[in-house]
Amino acid sequence: MDFRVRQELGRAGLELDWPERLQVPIEFGAHGRARPLGEEVPVADDSWRMVHVKLKPISQLWTVAEKMQLSLRAPPRHDAFLYLLQSTAVIYCTAMDKPETDAEFERLYLMLRLRPDGLDSHPLFSYLQGAARLYMSLCSVSRTEYEDLLQRLGKLAQRFRSHPGSTSYHDKVLYPHFGS
Repeated sequence: MDFRVRQELGRAGLELDWPERLQVPIEFGAHGRARPLGEEVPVADDSWRMVHVKLKPISQLWTVAEKMQLSLRAPPRHDAFLYLLQSTAVIYCTAMDKPETDAEFERLYLMLRLRPDGLDSHPLFSYLQGAARLYMSLCSVSRTEYEDLLQRLGKLAQRFRSHPGSTSYHDKVLYPHFGS
């Protein structure tokens, strides 16, 4: 958790009690391409109040105390974390007017789990990473919890993959729950 970020977002008038209501809006660069995020992340609430805030890397946001490992069948303790990451994925796909494939979501979630502070050529990675950094700046999450949550998302994308170009995870899970 990062109390500086909590204070900065609170001063900007953003509601912090429900992190799942926050968004990481897509920023565009040249030729309408999504601009990958860096240290500074745009954060908006459901009223579209927006502020840019510097967020620490994920590895600096893990809490020291390890929590019990989550069962993939049990409801997670951090539903808002899952919601924020998945809604960020929908926002990105909608802004790009193109759903990502199930295989690509699975790969991105795996990368985010194994190399949380790493870089990836796909701009969506930086937005998922930004959403994770935002949530972890507001709520205590251990490394074990983080890895279990990302594994859960990766397995969900994998479960919906039916062929190499399949977008079933987006079409059947993400968009119906987080889109429009």
